[in-house]
Amino acid sequence: MTRPLVVNADDLGLSRGINAAIRRAHVDGIVTSTSLLTVGRYAADAAAMLRATPSLAAGVHLALVGEDPPLLSAREVPTLVDRAGRFPLSYRTFVARAATGRVDLDDVRRELGAQVQAGLDLGLELGHLDTHQHVHLWPGVGAVVVDLAEQHGIAHVRLPRAHGRSPIGLGVGVLSRRLRDRLVAHGLPVTAYAGLEEAGGMDRAALGRAFRALAATPAAAAEVNVHPGLVDADSSRFDWGYRWEDELAALLDPDVRADLSAHGFHPSTFPVITGGS
Repeated sequence: MTRPLVVNADDLGLSRGINAAIRRAHVDGIVTSTSLLTVGRYAADAAAMLRATPSLAAGVHLALVGEDPPLLSAREVPTLVDRAGRFPLSYRTFVARAATGRVDLDDVRRELGAQVQAGLDLGLELGHLDTHQHVHLWPGVGAVVVDLAEQHGIAHVRLPRAHGRSPIGLGVGVLSRRLRDRLVAHGLPVTAYAGLEEAGGMDRAALGRAFRALAATPAAAAEVNVHPGLVDADSSRFDWGYRWEDELAALLDPDVRADLSAHGFHPSTFPVITGGS
């Protein structure tokens, strides 16, 4: 018997090239699900693609960091933005501010609530929530995201994990266990995960390692997090060092699909299980 594996593409709505690549990675490859940045410049274009591609499952990629402004005004969420009214670029800045009491969780709740509502207003059926740069690993943000999932009847919240032993990986491990406990307490699924450390570099070899790592877990279901894209004028503004086109090529590779099956998985979407474990 095989286990369900969700191959979820993040950053839908960030650029037209990313939107097109995610669609192709679904139609011709192994991507089964995607996460929409409703703050993204091309969220409406992405939503139109999703409505035309009903087999591609969708959730919201909630943002408190990145290179786009929030949906709400700076007056409505003053502790989330800089003087220009934009989110900080990196999770590091957000965590430093949150850890020193400079982030108001009411601002977080208002902005993330607006982002979920924006997805619903675009006519999407939402199966999951996750966050840009995994900021819901921070406990206060995680609590807000779980509450929003319950409020809107969304059945899945991503549980990011790190598989390495770096200092960042160890820190992620501590926060991940706290988030897992919260998911279990709220009766939400706990799904094995890979992709945090490989973000922007999930090529064929990295996908193979991810499949092996997930196959070694006892979890009933699993998620691989990927970032396919096509480099264009929109995506070139992001200086992240991501190899979007290499990820797209890997996701289209028939040998990768065969490797997925060989490790005991079949492609699936959220929700994949109905309770915490």
